[in-house]
Formats: sequence, structure tokens, C-alpha cells
Amino acid sequence: MREDLSNAAEAIRRGEAVVYPTETVYGLGADALSASAVERVFDLKGRERDNPLSLAVPDVDAALEYTQPTPREERFMREFLPGPVTVVVERREALPDVLTGGRERVGVRVPDHELALALLRAVEPTPITATSANRSGAGSVTRPADLDERIREGVAAIVDGGETPGTESTVVDPGEGVVHRRGAMADEIEAWLAGERGD
Repeated sequence: MREDLSNAAEAIRRGEAVVYPTETVYGLGADALSASAVERVFDLKGRERDNPLSLAVPDVDAALEYTQPTPREERFMREFLPGPVTVVVERREALPDVLTGGRERVGVRVPDHELALALLRAVEPTPITATSANRSGAGSVTRPADLDERIREGVAAIVDGGETPGTESTVVDPGEGVVHRRGAMADEIEAWLAGERGD
């Protein structure tokens, strides 16, 4: 394993935060099952606690350990994951309230990126936070060189995957048939939802 990946995996196991690349933008990752690690991510981003974070896992089967999707939602997940999509489904109790802002639903990411997946497999069965590696209100980061100094100094490891495309993931609740944020693959996702409705 690459040294930076190994260092990042060890840091996550210690409860620290890391920066990692995805097929959209750079992410800020920490143990999503640890309330204190999740709090660290909120602090690094300067993010309000009522604005929930998503979690990242290496595949849909891993997501089912921490979420309870309906059959329709699971069909959607298997159709579009891995990929640049955040799927909102019902959470299981193992997830700390701080991750979801106390909500009963959580966003799930399975990034379609070799290094991100390698990191997620290295820390299995632990899911990690999936949120962009920028200060709240600032633009997303597509290169490690563009990281805010507060984040750069606050993380234990940075996995450099070169420049990322920069298009945000599409955030969708397939159970409700609602796209919360249009991003990558939004047209294909909306077509799938329309097909499910019989439009």
C-alpha cells in the first residue's frame, strides 16, 4: 500500500482526520462511528452542527451495515454506486447523532476512485465521513495545494491523488424521489426517478 494511504488509515483508526481524493473533489475523512472524530471534522470545516455529514463505504453491502434502505432505495444504490452520488437513506443506530444532526436519514457515498476505495477498504469495517475538504462557505478543493491552512494543519494525513474533476456529487433521496443537489450524473438520476414514478 502507498505510504500516504497507510498513514491515513492509521490516522483514522486513531480518531484523527485525513484528506483524501474522490472522483468529484477532495474529501475530509474520519471515523464516522466515533462522535469525537466526527466533531473534529465539524471543527476543521467550521460547519454548523445541524448541517449533517455523509458517510463513505467501499461498497453497497458495507452501506447496509449502517443503513436501512427500502428495496427501491437499495435498487437505486446498486444502480448508481460506486459513483458521484450521495444517496440519502434511513440510518441504523450505530451511527452517532452528531453525524446526522440528529436526523433519522444519512447520506451514503461509495466513491468511484481507486485511492478512496483503497482507503475505505484499509479501515473496514469502519465507515468514514464524506464531506468536502474545505471550510464551510468556501469553494471545494480539487488539489491538495489549495487546502485551507487550518485544514492542512489540522489533519494527520493527506492522500494526494492529483487534481480531481471538481463536480460535486448529486445528492438524492430515492425513497422520496427528490434530488437535493444537482451535480454529476444528475440527468441519469432524474431519468431513473421518473421511470420509477412511471412518468
